[in-house]
Amino acid sequence: MPQLIGRRAVAACALLASAALLAAGCASNPANTQAGSSSSPTASSGSDPKSLVPAAVKAKGTLIVAADASYAPNEFFASDGKTITGMDADLAKALGTELGLNVSMQNVTFGSIIAGMAAGKYDLGMSSFTDTKEREQTVDFVTYFSAGSSLMVKAGNPESLSPANLSLCGKTIAVEKGTTQELTDIPADTAKCKAASKAGVTDLSFDDQNGANLALSSGRADGVLADSPVAAYAAQQSSGKFVIAGDAYGTAPYGIAIPKGNGMAQAVLAALKVLMANGTYTQIMTKWGIQSGAITDPVINGATS
Repeated sequence: MPQLIGRRAVAACALLASAALLAAGCASNPANTQAGSSSSPTASSGSDPKSLVPAAVKAKGTLIVAADASYAPNEFFASDGKTITGMDADLAKALGTELGLNVSMQNVTFGSIIAGMAAGKYDLGMSSFTDTKEREQTVDFVTYFSAGSSLMVKAGNPESLSPANLSLCGKTIAVEKGTTQELTDIPADTAKCKAASKAGVTDLSFDDQNGANLALSSGRADGVLADSPVAAYAAQQSSGKFVIAGDAYGTAPYGIAIPKGNGMAQAVLAALKVLMANGTYTQIMTKWGIQSGAITDPVINGATS
C-alpha cells in the first residue's frame, strides 16, 4: 500500500501491496481511468464540502490522517525525518482546506491503519489503499487514483523475471506486509507454479517498503512486488541499481479510507471533486510525477473485486 491491486490491499485490517518506493503514481497505468462505479450515493459536484462535514467531526476541527510513510512518492518522510510528505500528504491537506478542517498526518504501520480507524484513533487513512470489496465491509472509500502492481528487479534482470510468466517459481520475492502483493499476488503465482509442477514463490515480507527494497539490494530477494507508482519511483531513485521487469498488472482504484458509515464519505467526495475542478488535484499529481494514474470520476466504494 500498500486486492490496490496496488499496494495496499489488505484483508480487512491490512490489505494492499507491492511496488517499491513510488507511492501511488503510476507511469505504467492508463491515464484518467477508474475501474468500477459506486453503488453508494455520491455528492453532486455542486455540493459545498463544508456543509457535508458531520457535526462531530466539525467540532474537533482537525482531521487525523494515518499514513505509512515508507511508500514514496505517495507518502514518505521529508529530509527532516519527521514531516510526512508525498502525494497523499499534499492531497490530505488540500482536502482539509476544502472541508474547513486542519489536517494532522500521523505515521502508522500500514497493517494497523484500518484497525486504528475502527478504534477511533484516525479520521482518514490515506496510504495508497486499494479499494476492495473485502475492505469495504470495514471502511468506506472515496476513490482518487488508479494503480497496478509492478515487479522491480536488479539492473539487467539477472534472473530474467517477469510477472507475466512462471519465471517467479522458486524465487524469493520481497513485499510489504498486508499488501495486495503479499495477500493476493504471491499466493496466486504460487498456485500457478504448483499447477505446473514447479516450486512456489517464497514470500519475504517486511513492515515497510524500505525493508523490501533493501532485501533486493542485499541479495536476500530476487525481486520486489509493489504498487506500480511506488516501484517506478524506487527504480528511478536507485541510480540505475533497480529496473522494472515487464508491464504493470492488476490496475485498480486507490481509495481514501473513512470509518464505515460515519458520514464523512460524502464530504470527502465533494471536496475531492472541487480539487479536480479547480486544478489542484492535477497539480498535485503532476508535482509527484504520477499524473498517469489520475482519474476524473471519483466515487464512494468503487471496488471491482
